Amino acid sequence: MDGFQALLFQVVGQQLSVGATRRILTRLMECFGGELPTPAQLLDADPARLRRAGLSQRKVATVRALAAQFADGALSDRELALLSDAEIEARLTTITGIGPWTVHGFLIIALDRPDVVLPGDLALRKAIQTGYGLDHLPSEAEVIDIAEPWRPYRSLATAYLFQSAFDRGAVGSAGAPAADSADGPPGGAGPGERSAAAIGGVAWSQGNWEDAGAGGPLPRAEGGQRWQQS
Repeated sequence: MDGFQALLFQVVGQQLSVGATRRILTRLMECFGGELPTPAQLLDADPARLRRAGLSQRKVATVRALAAQFADGALSDRELALLSDAEIEARLTTITGIGPWTVHGFLIIALDRPDVVLPGDLALRKAIQTGYGLDHLPSEAEVIDIAEPWRPYRSLATAYLFQSAFDRGAVGSAGAPAADSADGPPGGAGPGERSAAAIGGVAWSQGNWEDAGAGGPLPRAEGGQRWQQS
């Protein structure tokens, strides 16, 4: 799995539960011989075919714009691997439909960056509320403040919070805030389901895309290697 495919995974998962993300990814992969497409393959595909796989019109436009930049060399795995987290966020959020949530998940999943937190993720905010005994759902600003002592391992702390919430069956909804995608359902993920970005990031750090609790594996990285190492 390369950088483009990891971002494709993130865009597909905006505002969706793990189960819904998996179903759309499965249908999408069926369009491309059982694999996630390359940028060229996605650009060659009829947009209507992508819509039939379950992508919204907005997400089709986003992934096509992303594919175009990878295809013409404006974006590359090498470039992204060399940039700082802030530089990657600034670069990728110039693409309509890609916001901080998508980029932060990409940093954890694809680049294995150790100090990333997803303050806009509702599932994480709920996990922090429970874990810290708060009487209210923390705002994004509060999440950032609470996560400050976790440096330089905020990604790991984020992963533990998601896992603790899942173990309790307490994660109710997840996904990107509206800044990332205007197409997701208002309610986000359903009861008992997990954030595709954060939980995918936990699995990725272990060398694969296994998702033990939601009906089988997510797309697996060939050889269990992170894309920038392959």
